[in-house]
Parts: sequence; structure tokens; C-alpha cells
Amino acid sequence: MSDAPHILTLKIDDQDVSAVEGQTILAVARENGIAVPTLCFLKGLSPVGACRLCLVEIKGVPKLLPACVTRAAEGMEVTTDSPRLREYRRTILELLFAERNHVCSICVSNNNCELQSLARAQGLTHVRVPYRHPRLGVDATHSRFSADHNRCILCARCVRVCDEIEGAHTWDIMGRGIDCRVITDMNQPWGQSDTCTSCGKCVHVCPTGTLTEKGVAAAEMKKRQQFLPYLTAMREERE
Repeated sequence: MSDAPHILTLKIDDQDVSAVEGQTILAVARENGIAVPTLCFLKGLSPVGACRLCLVEIKGVPKLLPACVTRAAEGMEVTTDSPRLREYRRTILELLFAERNHVCSICVSNNNCELQSLARAQGLTHVRVPYRHPRLGVDATHSRFSADHNRCILCARCVRVCDEIEGAHTWDIMGRGIDCRVITDMNQPWGQSDTCTSCGKCVHVCPTGTLTEKGVAAAEMKKRQQFLPYLTAMREERE
């Protein structure tokens, strides 16, 4: 009996592409040089479909589906860029900016921020909804790192890398809706965490200026994510 993978054929943006059974639309698109915007997705971490920026249209399906968790299927016809999708993505980005307090000019991740880069790529020049201006704090109790909740977009990358790669599960999410917050150790100050290993992985997978290293000034914080595919591959080999 052959163990050869089952190969599928489908169309993405009118381009004929092939996929291995089980691959997501996002993976197939990226393999074929088709750009699909994402924020919560990061190669090496489990996909959660939280940010909804990778929504795509599929012929015959009335609703939009997230490419990062939707499996490719034989004969599927996918559209990754359309006026409808651009409007959805712009609206999502506007809501992210309006929900917290993103002041890019004084952020340590200015010009090194995935949220900012996506906004530029999507042509976002202003926000059409009212800003909430929530009163959120900064946790600087850790000796090496700080967490600015004003800039968090709840992508849960920190939660997943701490759980899936470091194995500490220091981070989690508390609350519902607009009251959600990332927390450490049952909502204890980060510096008092009994589980944090101070590895810094959460800091470097964070797409914004939420988790940063102390001692950096505006626009100086550059995230290093090259470690993630390597560590994931090593883990899979051990398993």
C-alpha cells in the first residue's frame, strides 16, 4: 500500500495550484507566492484564526473563511483579494487601532511593527470609528521585559509560544470581548511569576510593541523570530 501523499488541485486567484491533502489555504497560497495578510498566525505555532485578517472567498460558500485554519480541497476556487475582502480587512485594522491606545510615534516598535506594516499595506490612513481610549496599564515588574497592554491586539502568540515551545504556560487570556487581557500566572504581576523562565520567546513573537525588552527607545525594538521554525522542527523530531 502506497504512503504517497494525496495531491489536490485547486485555484487561488485564478492560478492553478497543487496542495498536499491536509494543507491549509494559507500554506498553499504562500508556497505559490500569493500574499495573504495575517497577524495572529506565525509559522511554528498552532493556528487559531483569531485576527480574521486572512479571510478569503471560496466559490460556492456564502461566508468568508480564515485561510489559516481552512483546509484546501479538490477543485476549490479561492479568492484572496477583492473589494469585499479589502473592506473587511480595513475595518478589522481600524477596530484594532481604535480598541487600544496605539501611538506609533513614541512606540519602541515603531517601523518594526506588524500591525503598523499591515495598515500601510492595506492603505489605512485614518480610522472611521471612535477611539475607546481605555485606561490600561504597563507591567514593568519583570527585570528584563515589560508588557504594555495599550498596544495588545490579543493575537495570543505569547500564550502559544510559551505553552507550545517553552512549555511554561506562563501566559493566558482573561476576560471576554473588549475586556480581554493577556495575563501571567492567574493575573499576577509578570515579575512575580513562578513559571516564567525569562527566555524572551513571548517578547520576540509579539507583533506589536506590547511585549518588549527594557532599555530600548522609540523605534529601536526589533523582534527576532528566526528561532521558531528551528525549535518547532527539533520538537517534531523528538516526537
